[in-house]
Amino acid sequence: VTILIGPMTYLSHRALSRFVCASPVPGEDITVVARKAFGEGIGRVITVLYFLAIYPIVLIYGVSITNTVDSLMVNQLGMASPPRWLLSGILVALLMLVMFTGQRIMLIVTQWLVYPLILILLGVTLYLIPTWDLSVFQGVPSAGDFLMSVWMIIPVLVFAFNHSPAVSQFSVAMKHQYGEHASARASVVLRRSTLLLVVFTMGFVWSCVLSLGPDGLQAAKDQNLPVLSYLANENGSPFIAYLGPAVALTAIASSFFGHYMGAAEGAVGVVRSTVDPQGTRIGTKTLHTAVAVFMFVTTWLVAIANPSVLSLIESLAGPVIAMILYLMPMYAIHKLPALEPYRGKLSNVFVTVAGLVAVSGIIYGLVA
Repeated sequence: VTILIGPMTYLSHRALSRFVCASPVPGEDITVVARKAFGEGIGRVITVLYFLAIYPIVLIYGVSITNTVDSLMVNQLGMASPPRWLLSGILVALLMLVMFTGQRIMLIVTQWLVYPLILILLGVTLYLIPTWDLSVFQGVPSAGDFLMSVWMIIPVLVFAFNHSPAVSQFSVAMKHQYGEHASARASVVLRRSTLLLVVFTMGFVWSCVLSLGPDGLQAAKDQNLPVLSYLANENGSPFIAYLGPAVALTAIASSFFGHYMGAAEGAVGVVRSTVDPQGTRIGTKTLHTAVAVFMFVTTWLVAIANPSVLSLIESLAGPVIAMILYLMPMYAIHKLPALEPYRGKLSNVFVTVAGLVAVSGIIYGLVA
């Protein structure tokens, strides 16, 4: 799966970017392009699916940041665990406050946070090497077990490497800056970002898997904690004890901002396409305020409930992400005249098969 996820991530996000860049009108995001390309009916369905692909991720980060801060307060700072409803409410409110009071500053800060996060991930990856247990390589699984494991893990990796919420606005920005060359330029950027993701993220994953083993990973899952927070509690090193939660919090917060922007974009698109197509009944400010209230209340309630993060990924986020990110752009390439130059490519077959495998794996997992 480490070999597969690179081309899967790059080719799927490139296809989605090409779909957005195909619009002749600058400034149109994925929701507008979909309605114009496929008609109002299918366009509305795609807009709803786009929202449903991103919205659960916002909920996931609400749960994750609450658990991470609670673990930090109890295990590293020696404090009593605060009431969950209060802690989650304060944290979600702070994240949204940053979004609305300093969005431009937030974008600048999170842009520069990428570099120290990459270096810290590399540092933790190397730091864990002495604790690796290589005995897992001594056994050879049966072909059936091996293929089943690959099938089940692909949907999780599709979620983990998904950055489609950023691709829509990224492609719009490319169109403004590069015009008719936007698609080619976007492909170069996406290829480089995918390379960074695979090398540093999968390196970190390998190091954690080999260090913690099946029992450690299961314990982190049972505690509903990010692996860095679990390492901070179990490793015994002051280096990991405080750096782990700090990195987890930074990564969760920055990811929350990006996914909130995408979910809000999708929510506005859903309302505009279903309730107020002409944009005359609901004012822009009123609509954005209503979306913000909805997002805050639902994220807070889910953070209080504390469902399993992996279950949310498998049951809510995964299936829709695979359909929007892998299957919809392939259908668009087959259907739309503007995307005709991209037809007949072997990469299209690869992305379509990967999308079908991801969706079928998720459905099988839910049924099983």
